[in-house]
Amino acid sequence: MMKTAIRLVAAAALAMTLSAQTAPAPSPTPAGPPRTPPPGYQDVYAGKKRLLVIADLSTGNQSAHMAVSHAVSVIEQIGRQSGAYVTFIRTDTDWVTKQETWGKFAYAKGGPKQARGKNLDYFDAVLFYTNGDTNLTAEQKQGLLDYIAKDGKGFIGIHTATATAVNWPEYGEMLGGVFDNHPWGIADARIVVERPDFPAMKSLKTGMVLKDEHYAMLAKPYSRADVDVLARIDTSSVDMKSPMVHRTDGDFPVAWIKSYGKGRVFYTGLGHTDASWDDPRVRTMTLEAIKWAISGGQTPKPHPLPAK
Repeated sequence: MMKTAIRLVAAAALAMTLSAQTAPAPSPTPAGPPRTPPPGYQDVYAGKKRLLVIADLSTGNQSAHMAVSHAVSVIEQIGRQSGAYVTFIRTDTDWVTKQETWGKFAYAKGGPKQARGKNLDYFDAVLFYTNGDTNLTAEQKQGLLDYIAKDGKGFIGIHTATATAVNWPEYGEMLGGVFDNHPWGIADARIVVERPDFPAMKSLKTGMVLKDEHYAMLAKPYSRADVDVLARIDTSSVDMKSPMVHRTDGDFPVAWIKSYGKGRVFYTGLGHTDASWDDPRVRTMTLEAIKWAISGGQTPKPHPLPAK
């Protein structure tokens, strides 16, 4: 009896094996229609140039750069008014990544939900008005560098962008300089425009006076072999005997452009005060610089400090 039962079980197992080997593979489930947003929720920014603004001071000086709020509001306004771009303002660095982003939220009556966010691939350029080491992970750092160098996108650094991530050498090399100090505090300084043909300089002329917290760069990585200086400070208009003046070459750039791989980089040290952002000259410079970073145009032409 026992032997008969064992034979029956074995026969059944063999039959199942043979059936699995000879049965046709199941047909794949037909794909459904592509998911589309419900009416009214389509991407209203589709087809427009998009700028991601990071205004994160959380790892840096918390009170010295209060103009950042006015700055980013002006940057948003001039983009919208001109039609050149639309701005997305973030006070965190979550979207500075090539990975998917998700934000947690909860309904009033329900558990935690998830919402998909954006990442760098959605934007044409990124602007940093930032300070301190940042909270960027290793993946985010590499993603940002690849976004510029490999994807050919734009980066704009404003004022404290050179006082950002000073312990991340690749960032300083990408941007073109690292902050040393501001030897004269907030002061008037005449400027010398070196590239009057560049669109961002059309509102600035040699001899003009700009009042700002003018920055000086460390000796490295700043180099005129890598950056195309658009304008610099006329050193005859500032106190070169200030104890915080460390450079001996008289090279104090106000703005520059540079290439980084396939991408475009613009930086200006202007923008410390609210008054700077109310200055039409600074607004025009910023708008034209962002347009260039987004869409390209003139190729950077690094050149030495002109002889006096």
